[in-house]
Amino acid sequence: MKTARAAARVRVKDRANPLQAAAALALGFVLALAAATLAKAEETVIKSHGFAEFGELKYPEGFTHFDYVNPEAPKGGELSISAVGTFDSMNPFTRKGRAGALSSDHFESLLVESYDEPGSYYGLIAESLEYPESQDWVIFNLRPEAKFSDGTPVTADDVVFSHNILLDQGLKSYAEAVRKRIPKAEALDPHRVKFHFSPEFPRRAMITQVGGTPVFSKAWFESDPENRRLDEPRLDPGVGSGPYVLEGAEVNQRITYKRNPDYWGADLNVNAGRHNYDRIRVEYFGDAIAAMEGFKAGVYTLRPENNSKSWATAYDFAAVEKGQVVKGEIPDGNVPAANGFVMNLLKPKFQDIRVREALQLAFNFEWTNDSLQYGLFRHRSSFWQDSPLAAKGLPEGREKEVLEALGDQIDPSVLTSEPVMAHSSMESRPGDRKNLRRAMKLLEEAGWTVGDDGVRRNAEGKVLKVEFLADSPTIERIVQPYISNLRSMGVDAVLNRVDYAQYTSRRREKEFDMISHAYPMSLEPSTGLYQYFGSEAHEYSVFNPAGLADPAVDTLIGNIVNATTQEELRANARALDRVLRAKRFMVPTWYLDVNWIAYWDMYRHPENLPPYNTGMLDLWWIDAAREAELKAAGALR
Repeated sequence: MKTARAAARVRVKDRANPLQAAAALALGFVLALAAATLAKAEETVIKSHGFAEFGELKYPEGFTHFDYVNPEAPKGGELSISAVGTFDSMNPFTRKGRAGALSSDHFESLLVESYDEPGSYYGLIAESLEYPESQDWVIFNLRPEAKFSDGTPVTADDVVFSHNILLDQGLKSYAEAVRKRIPKAEALDPHRVKFHFSPEFPRRAMITQVGGTPVFSKAWFESDPENRRLDEPRLDPGVGSGPYVLEGAEVNQRITYKRNPDYWGADLNVNAGRHNYDRIRVEYFGDAIAAMEGFKAGVYTLRPENNSKSWATAYDFAAVEKGQVVKGEIPDGNVPAANGFVMNLLKPKFQDIRVREALQLAFNFEWTNDSLQYGLFRHRSSFWQDSPLAAKGLPEGREKEVLEALGDQIDPSVLTSEPVMAHSSMESRPGDRKNLRRAMKLLEEAGWTVGDDGVRRNAEGKVLKVEFLADSPTIERIVQPYISNLRSMGVDAVLNRVDYAQYTSRRREKEFDMISHAYPMSLEPSTGLYQYFGSEAHEYSVFNPAGLADPAVDTLIGNIVNATTQEELRANARALDRVLRAKRFMVPTWYLDVNWIAYWDMYRHPENLPPYNTGMLDLWWIDAAREAELKAAGALR
């Protein structure tokens, strides 16, 4: 390539003949292009049974099973769990209504994640993948034995169709982002599919993006395209290739899935010791109280708990005392979800950071945790709490360099201050007077002054009104004291609890001031950050409820996605964490480092559960003898 460019330079020096010089220049470009094409052709192509974002895969080609499974786990029995609320569709991709629990589990993807390696994936529908070192493209080699539940083969055409229908009929924010990054998918033959990646975007996570795409049956959709749209609700989930199929769905009552006896992937190494239940049943309840009563009565038998009051007080019934129900705490190695109360930055009243900080100060975590949550939670400050990606102290080293490169896109104090921490409050009363005084001063500085009626207005006479939108009595109980604190500051704060369907609709349309939300974070963050915090689709993305749009944030996300080493990723993630916290668009609340799970004592699980998944849906199994004992004792029906 250097030779071609040098030849072009030598010939162009002869200005006596412009036509000859131009021809020489054109020839030089052709030679350079040919050299570049040859270099690409000679680039090493990697073929593997899996893919790791960083480093090497833990499990070698031909491994027998994951370390965290019990390969001898018995098959049989029923997992029964609960859901609170309603559903009106079994299509998990609909833009309308509310989909039923686990309705996406019909569909498998080309790769499956490992539960004990962050950012590592192994072949499921695909038996292998091929990609160049540049990761400009990837080819997946499909398993010839892969079949949908109707017995038809899974082909490359189905994979391409699935990719395209998600772009045409899927969520707008998803489709727009993916279309720019993955311009082409093509079937090379019935069992080989190739994805091309745009040169304008970083390569990291592109392979896992397409490897995780759900695969649909093209024939099923095309046999009735008007009634089988991806964006419309329907009770027919469609045809998937997964281990379970829908047995029945009674709207707002229950959903039952049964094992597909002809499941094609039952003997794969990535499935050994998994998918052990014959049936999975989901019972629906109108509210959390009714759901708890249903568990006590044995209507369903396994309950992941997310309510501190229930965990502290509701498990005092006879079955627990007799050892028939187990309360388990399973360590959680994942980054805690970034829980909090999110402000909709599309609303003009939240544009002033002083208003946002004032709203943060009005929340009293210490009193809430002690008085309403039985002291079971810890206060969250970081988006990557308790992980190597959390910003701490003053920025230094590579993190400092990253922040300095942002120039005037960030507040200079970000470089000279410790990261914003969740404020502390007195736990003796709901309202911390010191924090409330500071909050009111900030509101005054922002131009929201108190009138004779005790309500704050701006210079145009508009009332500072904040509506907190909720769909759960559990969160209502937590938010009410917060609302009271805001009202004591002169904010016209209201809590509006709506039904589940209305909440879903208003959240999608961003018709809210504040909501409770949790951003799922990971140890190896990547392109998903564009969805959560990026500017690209901030006005309508359901994954970015804050409507956050900031050039510094976009740059840092790009750096994270571009990272080629874990050290570079962590430095940029810490910088992003620091910048996000400084934006104050979220009132940080609480987190846990364990999973609370209560279950009737007929469930068993592997001794060494993986750090990044409880495995209750696919690693646990039923002890049939113990189940029979519980039924004989009258504890279960």
